[in-house]
Amino acid sequence: MTNYPPVSPLSAGLGGKCPRCGQGPLFKTFLGVHDRCSICSLDLLKADSGDGPAVFVMFLVGPIAVAVAFIARFVWFASIPVAFALAGGLAVALTLLLLRPFKATLIALQFKHKAEEGRVDQ
Repeated sequence: MTNYPPVSPLSAGLGGKCPRCGQGPLFKTFLGVHDRCSICSLDLLKADSGDGPAVFVMFLVGPIAVAVAFIARFVWFASIPVAFALAGGLAVALTLLLLRPFKATLIALQFKHKAEEGRVDQ
């Protein structure tokens, strides 16, 4: 096995790159992960970020969208449908913008810390 220089999980995540070599693309579709890295042949089938990225994105985007709705309604005096449309549009845009980097970063962190499915020894 070839030794690879350490790759920062943050740089691999933000770039959507392989967590081992930092070169190969991680995604084959918007959120679908390749089976193997095209550069270093890392098996990415075990990479499972679960619901983690969605939870982090919701906790980040939710308060921002609510703040935008309040600002639109009570500072700019926009009507309720306009405030909801602004907040909803922003929430959708931010979610689509942040979901891939969060998923890639969590996969890179799993690789770095050698996270595996829990087992019970008997």
